[in-house]
Amino acid sequence: MKTIIDQILEKSHSGDMHYTSKDFKPAVDVRWCAGCGAISVLSPAQRLMPDLGIAKERVAFISGIGCSGRFPYYMDTYGFHGIHGRALPIATGLKIARPDLSVWVVTGDGDNMSIGGNHFIHACRRNVDLNVLMFNNEVYSLTKGQYSPTSHRGQITKSSPLGVLDDPFNPVSLALGAGATFVARGHDKDRAQLQQLLLKAYQHKGFSFVEIYTNCRIFNDGAFDLYTNSDTREDHTVWLEHNKPLVFGKKKNKGIKLDGFTPTVIELHESGYSMNDVLVHNEKDSTLAFILANMTYSETLPRPMGTLQNIDRSPYEERVVEQIQHEVETKGIGNLESLLLGASYWEVK
Repeated sequence: MKTIIDQILEKSHSGDMHYTSKDFKPAVDVRWCAGCGAISVLSPAQRLMPDLGIAKERVAFISGIGCSGRFPYYMDTYGFHGIHGRALPIATGLKIARPDLSVWVVTGDGDNMSIGGNHFIHACRRNVDLNVLMFNNEVYSLTKGQYSPTSHRGQITKSSPLGVLDDPFNPVSLALGAGATFVARGHDKDRAQLQQLLLKAYQHKGFSFVEIYTNCRIFNDGAFDLYTNSDTREDHTVWLEHNKPLVFGKKKNKGIKLDGFTPTVIELHESGYSMNDVLVHNEKDSTLAFILANMTYSETLPRPMGTLQNIDRSPYEERVVEQIQHEVETKGIGNLESLLLGASYWEVK
């Protein structure tokens, strides 16, 4: 007799999935603050799920502590609300035990970059097939506005009334340095582009990291206005698309040119430069990904958005399965009782 799980998997593999976004909206009230950037991420995630063509029972959302931690409550899938900074080890264990599941991690700049930072770098280097969405609002919001690992030097917060003294983490650079195979950045003001990034993250086989700028209306309102508002973002961001030239500006009259390994801005058609001089993005080039990531806090360069890197490397959970299979094939199925007893033991009667 087939179990319920067998029936679900059989149905999901048959393509007999006819979901809409409403099927992923639970009957609960969303309890984020009005205008919270997280709400603008929830909608693209719910709209994306039907396009994946898999059963809801094969999707799991895992979160840690923070405003982002409520995300699993608002997705009508399986989910788990973990403790502070521990979403990634929970998700890693789940993915290893059930490689067939689509596992998503929703975390924040505090949860992921501070107490969870060590878990983050090792999940990156292991290349576990997880889709990690990091809401970055550059402040601790849930605990009422203290500065976070991505807060800027000089930023006034509840815990830095004279201004932050630290330099911020650059999350995409950290992910690249730790070995993440898919690294991207989006923001909460463009839901269509964000949905495309989430789809690419899902399609990637390996560790997918998407940093998402999410505005906090209460404790850090307007932190990303320059890069997200329609009247300024075209002049201050450059969209990264594979095999496409890096042009930007409201009139698309500016481009990025490499001077050695240094990116510079050029004015097209006004100073002797043409499209032939513009850098063409290659998301398979890890060196280029680092160069683009390091443009993040530049005062003269646009901020990169889109996919910085998308390279292939075997996922960790596949290596675990292969190792177990190899041991079974070469040594046979083990015996737990024999393992626990060991080579030398005695019985007490």
